[in-house]
This record gives sequence, structure tokens and C-alpha cells, in this order.
Amino acid sequence: MATQNLLVELFVEELPPKALRKLGDAFAGVLFEQLKSQELAGAQSALTSFASPRRLAAHVTAVASEAADKAVSQKLMPVSVGLDASGNATPALLKKLQSLGADASAVAGLKRVMDGKAEALFYESNVKGATLAGGLQKALLESIARLPIPKVMTYQLADGWSDVKFVRPAHSLIALHGSTVVPIEALGLKAGNSTGGHRFEAAVNPVLVSDADSYAATLEKDGSVIASFDARRAQIVRQLADAAAKVGGGARAIEDEALLDEVTALVERPNVLTCEFETEFLEVPQECLILTMKANQKYFPLLDASGKLTNRFLVVSNIRPADASAVIGGNERVVRPRLADAKFFFDQDRKKTLESRVAGLGKVVYHNKLGTQGERIERVRALARSIGMQLGGDALAQQADRAAQLAKADLLTDMVGEFPELQGIMGRYYALNDGLGQEIADAIEDHYKPRFAGDELPRSNAGVTAALADKLETLAGLFAIGQLPTGDKDPFALRRHALGIVRMLSEKDLQLQLGDLVGQAVALFPQADAKTSGLLLDFIYDRLAGTLREQGYSAQEVDAVLALRPQRLGDVAKRLAAVRAFAALPEAPALAAANKRIGNILKKAEKADAHVSETLLKEDAEKALHAMTQKVAPQANAQFEAGDYTASLQTLAALRETVDAFFDGVMVNAQEMDLRLNRLGLLATLHQAMNRVADLSRLAA
Repeated sequence: MATQNLLVELFVEELPPKALRKLGDAFAGVLFEQLKSQELAGAQSALTSFASPRRLAAHVTAVASEAADKAVSQKLMPVSVGLDASGNATPALLKKLQSLGADASAVAGLKRVMDGKAEALFYESNVKGATLAGGLQKALLESIARLPIPKVMTYQLADGWSDVKFVRPAHSLIALHGSTVVPIEALGLKAGNSTGGHRFEAAVNPVLVSDADSYAATLEKDGSVIASFDARRAQIVRQLADAAAKVGGGARAIEDEALLDEVTALVERPNVLTCEFETEFLEVPQECLILTMKANQKYFPLLDASGKLTNRFLVVSNIRPADASAVIGGNERVVRPRLADAKFFFDQDRKKTLESRVAGLGKVVYHNKLGTQGERIERVRALARSIGMQLGGDALAQQADRAAQLAKADLLTDMVGEFPELQGIMGRYYALNDGLGQEIADAIEDHYKPRFAGDELPRSNAGVTAALADKLETLAGLFAIGQLPTGDKDPFALRRHALGIVRMLSEKDLQLQLGDLVGQAVALFPQADAKTSGLLLDFIYDRLAGTLREQGYSAQEVDAVLALRPQRLGDVAKRLAAVRAFAALPEAPALAAANKRIGNILKKAEKADAHVSETLLKEDAEKALHAMTQKVAPQANAQFEAGDYTASLQTLAALRETVDAFFDGVMVNAQEMDLRLNRLGLLATLHQAMNRVADLSRLAA
């Protein structure tokens, strides 16, 4: 059947910029999926999505004007229900056929097929394929219904009576199959071949699209609009790089993917212009200036070759006037008050020390069940002192305590009040201003790290200690009052806090016991019960397991290592490497299976301690196993204590033959109680030796 390319476009008012890419992908994706499900598009069809501030569109290649007819076989009912004793149709069968558009004449053509234990009647018919008009109508309505709209608008149609709900008021609809308009309707609009161009710079308006394949080119030529989100984004990237190169000195625009996406969603015809501000504003911490330019104005600050902020910034304009000086001047005037505000806040904040603000935290509610920020700070300080003593003695404990005391003081500054994203960052600047020293200043900023996946870890031991204390206090407190994450809801970012703890303990290879840390944190909260520590530990190990699987370890390997709940997380990577090396040995499957069997036997045994009396060893196989265990276990244990987990597991591989022989020739559950307990003790000794690095039974198939 002949096919042609299809173009569908909805032209609307300005769409929400932060959602535009998602809206464009969803609109095109659902439309394509629906066309394929109706067999109007096939495996040879390709999808191109378009999204600009005022349009959502999809181009689909090789779309049929009508889908092929299909032979359909439908089960009706059991023969015993559909036919009477004489073989005539029952009323139930006739009614069923009628519902399918058939009559009694179809009875003779019904097929009898065994369906389970009884025969059933099947009706075979040809179902006419969907037409493009009907199929596209259904696909478009489904696409609109399934758009991930942040907030729906209700607006009136031109008749003044009807209203519709959509993300923004829609003005026109294009549906072109080749050059032919497909007669469909949506949102009170009938499909045509015209759309709107750029609000100010379109060569003609409306823009007429002659056929599906000329859509993008026509819109750019006549409408001054780059319809493709990706093409527009790529052009902005090129223009930003070109503008920075013209400034010289190794200047480069700040990298921010989210800002780039948002700006791409704000302009239809990007034009990057270079602006500047007074150098006196560079006295303000560059994070403040960068944030106000990006968040409030959607500008791209320019950094020099060393990464320091310059007094130049780039604007992505939506117009291309012959003389851009007015646009440049307007943006420079707009940014100046913003920068002046930042400078004012910075100057005012430095008039008070961080320490003088600490008392005010006692008046700031942290959580209605957990008290004030002041009370919280005291809990964090207690944890920081304890962790500091373990990691570096009294000197580190004092540093961490001081950092924890001042860590939240910048919450009461004007700058953080205006820009909450700068908490910690401003604390560092104000600590340096107060003469508190680099170590304390860095720790104040770093106690929030890592803020997100892939973020850097704290720079110093003081920062690590303060960060661990802060995150542990947060987790323990919220678990103590039952504020656990559920499903995809995690309003207090507890998963992020847990991952931060995992990363610091693992990547810094800290000599700290996870269970002890959690126990100390939970003990600070009278609201906690006996289950709180266990729940919190499970939560942290779950985050660790997910992280390890993302790193490429198998679920079996992760399960084997984490089943033992290793307390030093810095050891986990070495344990996993050892398990992987052990699993590659030829002895591994048999030993893993034997270990699983031993574990099951010991679970069922009421009394089994790791003790063996040699006088009660009767069978040659159990004597051999005991002798081999006595020989191998000390060597494996020594290797384990030395941290050579791979060698430890490989040493244990020598047990395979004697373990197999034991199970082949020895009855563990002997009639005589003393023999049985001795054999269970032998298995318990073996089990202890084999499962120090990981629970090897988890490797059994």
C-alpha cells in the first residue's frame, strides 16, 4: 500500500518553558505509538518531534492512508452452550453473533477448536483496517489526553459558549498527509495547512505549509522560527561559543544544561548578544552574581580562562534587529538593580558575625516534632564531636564541633533569605570574613555535600565529619518520628542523605562502623523506638545496594556481600571483587551449593555451636573435613584479617572435595545426640570460616 509522510502541529500560546521538551516528546511519542498500534505506521516509519515556545508538532514517515484489513478469530463460547443437542444455534449464540454484526447464516461457518478440555466455537471475520482520518483523530486525542501538563487552563472557544481544557489556548491545527489535509478536529479546531510564525519577525503571517516534508524549512524561511527543539538548542550553543570567543581571553559561557533547555524553550529565533556590568559588582562572591543572572534573568555569565566571573554576560534574545544596541542596553539596565541588591545584602550581612547569629537559630522551627534549628545544631555538634574523636582525635573533634555550631548560621542572613540555594556557600564567605580560617570555612560549605548524584565530597576531614553528622542527624530524627520516604515521595531528600553517607564512608574509606554511627544518631532522639535503628540501617544498605548495581555488579554479588551487613563500607568494593574472582573458580558452584545446604541444616538445628570434639569423629569423611578445615581456616582467616579478601576466598576453594565427600558419606542427623551435635558443630565451624567475606550461599543457582 502506498504511503506518504505525515505532519501534525498544534499552534498555541506560549508553553511553560521548563516543561516544553517533555511536552514535545510526549506529544510526538504518543501520536507515533497510536499510529503504529493501528498499523497506519510501521517498522519502516520514523518519528521527528518539534517543540517551540508556541507549537508542538510531529513528523512521521511512511504513513498509510488506510491500514490493511485483518483476519480475526474470536472465541464465542463452548460448543455445549452455543449448540443444542440437534446442532442448532442456541439463543445465546445468536445474540453473540448479532453483537458482532453477523446473523444465523454465520453459524455454518463457525469453527470448532479444542480449548482446554472442551470444544469451543470460533468466529472468523475480516476487520477493515483503520482509515488515516479516523486513526489520526483517535491518535491526536489520545496524545492530547496523555500530555504531562503541569497545570491545565480552561478557556472559551470562538463561539463564546464552549470551553476546553488544555495547557495553553490553541489557535490552529495542521494535519498534512503529503500535501493533503487530513480532516480531523481537536480543541475546537479543524485541521488545515496554516500556522503562525514569529510574533515580530515572520516574513508572512499566517505561514502556509505546502506539504509535510517542507514544514521545518517553510517555518524557518517564512515564519522566522526554528521549529526543532534540538536544532534551536544546538544553534544557541554555537552562538554562545562564538560570542565568548569574540570577547577573548579564554572566556567561556557558564555551563548549565537546565538553563540551556529553559532558554531554548523561551525563544523561537535565538540571537546571542554580549552585555556587561560595572566591575565594582565583582567584589560580591561570584556565586551570588551567577545565581541572580541565571535564575532571575536567564543570562549566561562569562567566566575567564581560570573559571573566575567576568563583568560580561550573554543574553539569548528572541529578535534580530539591525541595531541591537537597544536590546543590549535594556538588558544591562535590567540586571544592574539585581546585582546592586546582591551587593547590598553582602555588605549588610558582613556587619554581623556568624557566631552572633547562632542564638537566633533557637527561634527558627526545624520541624514541629523535632524542635528548633538551635536544638538540631546541638544534636549535630554532639555527633560531630564523637565522629571527630574517632577519625582524628581531640583536634578534629574541636574543629568539627565549631563547624557544626556555625553551619546553619547563614540561614539568618539576607543573602540566603533571598537565595536559599546559597546556604553553606555564603556561610563559607562569612566565616572567612570573620577570620575563622580556611578549614572551618570550607567545612561550613562542605557539610551540605554531596548535594546531588555525582557532586564532589567534602574537601577536609572537618568537612566530612560535619557532613556525616548533619546527614545522620537528619535521617535519625525523621525516622524516629516515622517520616519515611514512600514510593517516589521523599520530601526531606532522605535518599540523597543516605547516598551521601554511603559515598563518604566508601570513597573516603573511613575507619567507622555504620551500625555504631546509626546507633549514636538514633540515641539522640527520645521519640525513637527499638525498631528505628534497624529500619534506618536497612534503608542505608538498600541505597548502597542500588548504587552498587548501577556500578555494574550483579544482584547476586551485591546480595552475597551485603547479606553480612559489612560495617566498614570502604571494604565493600574489595569484598565484591573477591566474590567475583571466587565465582569464576571451578569449585565455586559446588561450594556455594554446599554452603546453602549447610545454612539450611543449621537453621533447623536447635543446638549447634562451632565446637568439635575429635574423639566423636567416627567417619573418615568427617575426620578429613575437620582436618582440612583446621588446615585451611586459619590461613583464610589470616588473609581476611589482612584485608586480602580475594586470597581468603580462593584458599577456601580447597575445601570442595572434602565437603562433597562429607555429604556423600556422613549422616549429619545421626541417632546418637552427641554424634549429631558434634557434626553440627563441625558444619557450624565450616560455615563460620566460609562466610566471613560474603554469604556464599547467595551465589548458589
